[in-house]
Amino acid sequence: MTVATFRGLNAIVTGGSSGIGAAIVARLRTDGARVAVFDRNAPASTDPDFFAVDITDDASVQDAVTSFAATAGGIDVVVNNAGIGSQGDIGDNTDDEWHRVFDVNVLGLVRVSRAALPWLRQSSAAAIVNMASIAATTGLPQRALYGASKGAVLSLTLQMAADHIGDGIRVNAVSPGTADTPWVSRLLDSAADPDAERAALNARQPHGRLVSPDEVADAVAYLAGPASTSTTGVNLAVDGGMASLRLRAR
Repeated sequence: MTVATFRGLNAIVTGGSSGIGAAIVARLRTDGARVAVFDRNAPASTDPDFFAVDITDDASVQDAVTSFAATAGGIDVVVNNAGIGSQGDIGDNTDDEWHRVFDVNVLGLVRVSRAALPWLRQSSAAAIVNMASIAATTGLPQRALYGASKGAVLSLTLQMAADHIGDGIRVNAVSPGTADTPWVSRLLDSAADPDAERAALNARQPHGRLVSPDEVADAVAYLAGPASTSTTGVNLAVDGGMASLRLRAR
């Protein structure tokens, strides 16, 4: 990849103020894109292309997409990164919590992509990248609701890829393993033994450590960029081999 990879392209990254989202924003900007950050929380430093957006509110999404498209001159890339986590088995979360998580993780993706479609259809480099998860393809303890929502994201990615290939819009997904993000850090801090919990999470992934946000951003940049123009309907795992490798104990 070179600095010119995304030059002249306009992108939207949801949940772009921190963690994986912030890494994606930084990567796309380094590669030349103009990037709108959609988030409920402002980034740490002033960003002229920050939009305070609640992706559970369709009017908020529509206003932000229209405003960015008008100022930037179009939209070429949408990265649906925003999401929330949830812990527990199916007996632990109320109906309201199920609705809340699906409203953010699945319908939020729908609202942003739907609002951007008119501009994406006009782009010669249109791409959507959805953030799925290792939990979409691998059974993990205490992740029933979260895994179900990310499974829906993965399935939706395939349907979107089929629906919009004729529009010239490529749609793919990235599935990170356990990543070193603020959300994971908060989970570790709340554990009875944070150091032991971190060691267990590191050991769960075959390469022996948490995935970095920059590694996920690299995968997103590949799928969103011109190096992958024949790639659509793909789920790219960035999980240190967690989904597919079965190693003997060291």
